[in-house]
Amino acid sequence: MDRHRNKATILSILSMGLGQIYNRQYIKGLLFLAFEFFGIGYFIKNLERAFWGIITLGENPRTLVKGKWTEGGDHSIFIMVESLITILFLIIFLVVYIQNIRDARKVARLREEGHPSNNFVQTVRYVLDYKFPVALLSIPTLGILFFTILPIIFMVMIAFTNYSSPNHIPPVMLVDWVGFDTFKNLLALKTWSHTFYGVLTWTIIWAVLSTVTTYFGGLLVALLINQQGIKFKGFWRTILILPYAIPQLISLLVMRNMFNGQFGPINQYLQYFGIGQIPWLTHEIWAKVTVILVNMWVGIPVSMLLIMGVLTTIPRDLYEAAEVDGASGYQKFRIITLPMVLFTTAPTLITQFAGNINNFNMIFLLTGGDPVKGDYQYAGATDLLVTWLYKLTLTQNKYNMASAVGIIIFVIIASFSIYNYRRTKSFKEEDMIQ
Repeated sequence: MDRHRNKATILSILSMGLGQIYNRQYIKGLLFLAFEFFGIGYFIKNLERAFWGIITLGENPRTLVKGKWTEGGDHSIFIMVESLITILFLIIFLVVYIQNIRDARKVARLREEGHPSNNFVQTVRYVLDYKFPVALLSIPTLGILFFTILPIIFMVMIAFTNYSSPNHIPPVMLVDWVGFDTFKNLLALKTWSHTFYGVLTWTIIWAVLSTVTTYFGGLLVALLINQQGIKFKGFWRTILILPYAIPQLISLLVMRNMFNGQFGPINQYLQYFGIGQIPWLTHEIWAKVTVILVNMWVGIPVSMLLIMGVLTTIPRDLYEAAEVDGASGYQKFRIITLPMVLFTTAPTLITQFAGNINNFNMIFLLTGGDPVKGDYQYAGATDLLVTWLYKLTLTQNKYNMASAVGIIIFVIIASFSIYNYRRTKSFKEEDMIQ
């Protein structure tokens, strides 16, 4: 009974496409065979070097001859990238190989049940009719593999090397694996750990304050506009959304000039009331206050729009029933409005928190991470982990340390987001009010 199934399986294991050819699907079988020949040819040329490269990161550095570095030699970073590409293609090849076996066995089972094998045209038609989303998603999936996942793996691997150490700077010098030494230096070595824990603490404080202020500020504004008796609601919505409608780049650069300590308009206005100049961007505490205030100005309109949409979905009957029971305005807000708003917007609130941890634009464009702190390593008083990472890479070339910081940022955001999202009522699909 299983003779077709066993033969097709064995043939497809021996070589891609043979099982399909046995099942009389000749064009599909030839396509599988062509893919296998291409893959084998590629692996014969590159696979051995890929495993050698990923283990050694090169063995032949350049040498200095008569004051000049010789050409040739191994470039550790190029070797790492080329090795990763080859290994990723090997994984894809193995997945296709397994799918080839499963396809041959499935078609053979249908033959045993008395169904004829689909020809190539019928197979294409079947894919377009029933597997079109999968087929269409395969192309962006490959793009994600090579342009998103591969760079992430590369970044993670850099954190376990001594790349950018004084004696390990490509292409002249080779890079070596150092295990967890980079993380030890970042978390335990005083010169680096003081900066890391200081920046991490401010990053968390910033993320909490910026999220809470913009969310509840937007909630307050949305409730005020929706109050009965408020006229020209469309006008108020338009005015309040303008900070969000203007490109953030322009807004933040304008705000940076307005908060300029010596020549900024804000300090000029304050002087009219007898208030001295405030070092908005040059004093550590004032700079942190400034970025939070400006973030409220930019972020409150987003929360306002989101929450106004939720408020329109709350049935009016709930409020009327609460009024009959004698509920005050605060009680209606606490029992009806707030739970309904949180139920709908909790996932978005978590996303906003994660986004604020990585809010590069706000810090970089407004303060540049300044003011400078003399006891920090390449970081300022308002630097977040993400802006510190930027400075470590593009201005200081500390790639291994920056990769370690990037991994820590990912762990923090992923852990917080997954844990809290799974605890929301929206995720659990529970009733809004228990």
